[in-house]
Amino acid sequence: MTRFSPRTAPLRRAGGLAATALLLAAGPLTVAAAAPARAADPVFTLGGPAETALHPYAEGGGAPKRSTAGITVTNPADEGYEGEFTLTFDLTGVAGIADVAFDPGPGVECATKGTRSAVCTGDTLAPGLSTVTGLLLGAAKGSEQGASGTIRVTGEARDATSTPHATPLTPLTFTTRVTVGGPDLVMRKLPFDHEPTPGQKQQAPITFANRGSRDADGVVLTLRYSRGLDIPQRYSNCAYTTDETWTTARCSVEGAFEAGATYTLAAPLTLEATTRAYRDLFVYGIQEAGTVSRAASAARSERGSRAVLRAVQVTKALAARGVDLEPGDNEQEAEFRTANTADFVAYGDEASGAAGATVTARLGFHNDGPAWIGRIRPGGSVAAVDFTVPQGATVTSAPKGCRGVTAEGAYRQDRKTPAPRYVCPAPTTVRDGGGLDLSFGLRIDKALIGAAGRVTVRGPGLQEAGLPFDPKPGNNTARVVLNGQSGGGPSPSPAPPAKGGPGAGSGKTPSAALGTSGTGAPGTTGRGDGSLASTGSPAALTASVTAIAALTTGLTLFAAARRRRKA
Repeated sequence: MTRFSPRTAPLRRAGGLAATALLLAAGPLTVAAAAPARAADPVFTLGGPAETALHPYAEGGGAPKRSTAGITVTNPADEGYEGEFTLTFDLTGVAGIADVAFDPGPGVECATKGTRSAVCTGDTLAPGLSTVTGLLLGAAKGSEQGASGTIRVTGEARDATSTPHATPLTPLTFTTRVTVGGPDLVMRKLPFDHEPTPGQKQQAPITFANRGSRDADGVVLTLRYSRGLDIPQRYSNCAYTTDETWTTARCSVEGAFEAGATYTLAAPLTLEATTRAYRDLFVYGIQEAGTVSRAASAARSERGSRAVLRAVQVTKALAARGVDLEPGDNEQEAEFRTANTADFVAYGDEASGAAGATVTARLGFHNDGPAWIGRIRPGGSVAAVDFTVPQGATVTSAPKGCRGVTAEGAYRQDRKTPAPRYVCPAPTTVRDGGGLDLSFGLRIDKALIGAAGRVTVRGPGLQEAGLPFDPKPGNNTARVVLNGQSGGGPSPSPAPPAKGGPGAGSGKTPSAALGTSGTGAPGTTGRGDGSLASTGSPAALTASVTAIAALTTGLTLFAAARRRRKA
């Protein structure tokens, strides 16, 4: 048997990068279950928006404007849940305030019982977050501005393996509030030059309107810009946070923002394409104060030192605070394609060892810039490291995430035995000065002189093997050499940077994601100079001892012969 637990689950704006702030206002509910679940049972999370605003009822007739609230269940298991589950909706709290219809998800059936209750049932829950049903909400005829009520949702589930006589766990409850009327903050799209040059600056006169039925009591302006962009102005009423990809500014602007009025910033912001810009995104949104989640404005933020950021009214309007009627138009995005380059430099390694020895090959690439490279909107890897194993060697360990392919680079169904070639995807973003560090364990099966493997940094797929941003394709290739003629002389390919390797300063280091600590046989160690380290096998050690013994015996016999000649 399985239990539900309540949670407020934020809905995401289609195509947007920021969660709709109004859904985050309420915290989790705590409802005790009468019969605790077994420790092995998954705990499903029941959620949805904390609050939903409704357009006032149109007295003049016409199709009513509906708002949507998605009721979700999160399955924490890695596998789908096979078993009957039921969600029961108590609609008495919104009687005379909202008309409710259902838009069930795949495999779910919903049935209403008059206007006071409804039941949705299903028998499968996929892993992760699933929207069980959407609530289609419209203001009821005769409802007044500001009228508010709650919809209570209870859930229970019975595992498919339970006996018919098993008692389901006590249902837990989630509550969402519905309110008639509210502000409707709309962000105006700015006419940027979307193909700037490095160093180019553009004005960003942020402008928004309140098209709702109520005033907004203060607003929060949220600005998010990726690593290649910058806004040099730092205001004292803005909290700034920066990670490896984004800088986020949340600016609290006080005042009553009237319904029907339009506002702009007292002074336009400056958006700059920096010297590391390439493919970047600027997201700018507006929400009413008090609807932004606490987590969004709390930890690790810094205040600006400039004057207070203010908004001034552009057009006058018509007049209690409420939830945004159309949260989907609170935000705009601008994508920039800056004419810039990034030099991805491959590096390899070398070592010597007898047959049977195991070595650790360190290889990968580093980004010499000037641009950072990221695939923010489409996602996926920006590049891949293609490693062909040296002849006479076998891979004993490969980084997590690397896949073995055939010598020609084709798909290889056998994933258990060592492959002759490996492809390792880079992350979605590679910072200037960052890169990808990999570590392979290699066993030398045959001690061939100068056996060389190939290391190539290329596009993420064989069909897109080029790097269009890289002006120096000549350094995209390096070698891994075993038993070179110099016996451990100069590296045959570029070496990684001395300070922290190519991944230094890249935040989420790709090496951590791909498991660069992979080594060969027990006892394998690496040298601090970045070259390959080898460990002798028992056979190699025996051969060495035998050679020393033979040499000692030969010298003894030679000395004895000389003494006999002198005598």
